[in-house]
Amino acid sequence: MLTERRRNPLSHPAFWLAAIGVVIGIAAGLLAGVEPLYLGLLMAVAAVLIFFFISFEQAVIGFLILRSSLDIFSAQQIPAVFAIAVDALTLLYLVVQLFRKQPIQVDKFFWIFATWVVFQGLWVVLLPVGGLGLDASYLPDAIREWARLFSWLMVYLLVMQLRGKVPPERVISLLFLGLILPLTVGALQTFLPQSILPTMLAAKAAADSPFGEASRISGTLGHSNTFATFLLLFISLTCWKVKQEKNRLPWILLLTVILFFYVGTKALFSLMMLSVFVLVLIVPKVSPVKLLGGILLIGVVITLFASTEFGQARLGSIANTPLLNPDIDISRAILLSAGDRNSFNWRIAQWTYLLDQWKEFPIFGFGLGTSIYVSTNKLLPHNDYVRALIEGGIVGLITFLSFLGVQALYLIRLIRSTPIQSSQSDLCLSLLAVLVAIPVGMLTENIWSHTTLFFYWWTIFSVVSWDWGRRSLQRKETMLAEA
Repeated sequence: MLTERRRNPLSHPAFWLAAIGVVIGIAAGLLAGVEPLYLGLLMAVAAVLIFFFISFEQAVIGFLILRSSLDIFSAQQIPAVFAIAVDALTLLYLVVQLFRKQPIQVDKFFWIFATWVVFQGLWVVLLPVGGLGLDASYLPDAIREWARLFSWLMVYLLVMQLRGKVPPERVISLLFLGLILPLTVGALQTFLPQSILPTMLAAKAAADSPFGEASRISGTLGHSNTFATFLLLFISLTCWKVKQEKNRLPWILLLTVILFFYVGTKALFSLMMLSVFVLVLIVPKVSPVKLLGGILLIGVVITLFASTEFGQARLGSIANTPLLNPDIDISRAILLSAGDRNSFNWRIAQWTYLLDQWKEFPIFGFGLGTSIYVSTNKLLPHNDYVRALIEGGIVGLITFLSFLGVQALYLIRLIRSTPIQSSQSDLCLSLLAVLVAIPVGMLTENIWSHTTLFFYWWTIFSVVSWDWGRRSLQRKETMLAEA
């Protein structure tokens, strides 16, 4: 071992720490006489780098936990800086691993994911050469959107480097620490007067709400709809924990708390997503107990939602849309949207206009991240399929749907290839239930823009493909025997 290290000093971590120290020392000397603030920033970056390489596993887990608390600082661009930092650290880690001739952990899905992300760059290339509906002045928006997708790939790859170093079940368990601050802020928004909360913590009224200034819980996620999808993902993980753990009471209590805040988001689309999630979760192994429990869960959530004046108004507004009122067709809904403040009719009007615009550039659309500029109200389409069609045309919509389909097929393959009733198999089913619910929510919401949701989604998606071994299966068999 000593001989090998002497032959290849690049393989020793101390070499890289020394190299980083030399570079930082030179830079610090130059900055000290130029701008002390930059020197302080450099010292902070140095501390992060040293911690990242000395305690890699703890650093990565810390990044995963921290992400759920950053969206309240969106005005200061903190989430964007965080994404860039994670991308840079991931790439730096890979370079160091290559120089040290150490293996880089990847799986088959990574190459599918990477291919899809690279293909999305086609729209970034086509925009400045005049191949899309908008010109090169919108290139920064396209690059920003592509960089967002690329950051998801980097999260997937970074978490994959924990494979073999941290047990997969421990990674999932530690993610629950990311709930602490969002739920704490959600509790403050629920129980404290809005007037005494700082601006960044105050619950925000929905931008498209037709019912005035009714406050909706948003936690640290910045918007109630984003908070709802984030909570749905953790509802799935909590349900998985309830099934896996011997002491289920703490997890049942946590599930109750999460559902309370889930209802507090007052997001109408979230009711449908939860219903689809529960249906997919219980159908594979349906039983009277599971069926009753699923119906009870959905019934309680809908009852709580309808118990508020805001919830009643949102549910009642559906009666004045083409969905439930045969006397209102699409044309009338568009006319009514100008004055009835019905968010669904407003969406119909927006979709109709955007689809008319899409016909001008049907093949490749207008470009990544440009749908807000095509829309008359400078808002996202509130329908991710319309967004995919506007930004990517028919080709973009096909790749978007294909990518969702590939994820579903991958989870189904894992379910079939893993032992029945194992932790890994059950987690795959929970993720599949969320994945089926997401396209339903995409019909009326901008879920594709929910960056925090997908940050954790790709974290878990990376972990679920690891080799979980037989420990989880033996643990499950022991629990069943004791029961």
